[in-house]
Amino acid sequence: MSSSFLNSPDRGLVSIVLPTFNERENIETTINRIFLSIPAPVEVIIVDDNSPDQTWHFVSELKDERIVLIRRAHTRGLASAFLRGIMEARGSIIGWMDADTCMPPEELPPMIEKLSDHDMVIGSRYAPGGSDNRHKLRVTASRLINGFAGIVLGYGIKDYDSGFVVVRRSIFDRAIPIPTGYGEYFIEFVYHCCARGARVYEHPYHFTDRVYGVSKSFPSLLGFLLLGSKYVLRIITARLNGAD
Repeated sequence: MSSSFLNSPDRGLVSIVLPTFNERENIETTINRIFLSIPAPVEVIIVDDNSPDQTWHFVSELKDERIVLIRRAHTRGLASAFLRGIMEARGSIIGWMDADTCMPPEELPPMIEKLSDHDMVIGSRYAPGGSDNRHKLRVTASRLINGFAGIVLGYGIKDYDSGFVVVRRSIFDRAIPIPTGYGEYFIEFVYHCCARGARVYEHPYHFTDRVYGVSKSFPSLLGFLLLGSKYVLRIITARLNGAD
């Protein structure tokens, strides 16, 4: 592996962005797994929306100079948290993922390796070899949304709303995530990158449900249905607007 892109001295700093809201039970495990998986240099950027469980305070007590903590007292939202972390990132490679341990940090090294000849690598539940091990209702809804996105937007992407990704910093010359919404921001971002010629690869992985805490995407059946309708609207709007 000494000649691999991951271990090359030319690879540069890797920045991984983790948005958090009430993830005190999960955050240290996620951070440690990232540091164990990715060779130095690497930084982890925590963007916390003033968690009532004081995730931000717990992170501040870790006293690790590789961790950048951003506490947002008056702003909330997943997409805007990711964008804030991206703006603060210093790396030539930038990745982002959930902090709830559902997405395995151990998949980051092979994803980064693929950046040797791609601009974006998506951690994919639905590419051949991947899996989604959540409740059947959630898996069915996710597959329907992704199937719809695939038909409307094209480009052969299987997991349009993944939210688990590593990119070359230069990708932001093609598109910038719009800081509104939940997973639908990612669908739009991937579509715009593909439409503007980005080389995109889907890396299969096994998605598992969280052990601790409460899902933000499925707080109730009504909330889940409303979220799904927002995804559909965003997909249609993205296609109508095209790559502009």
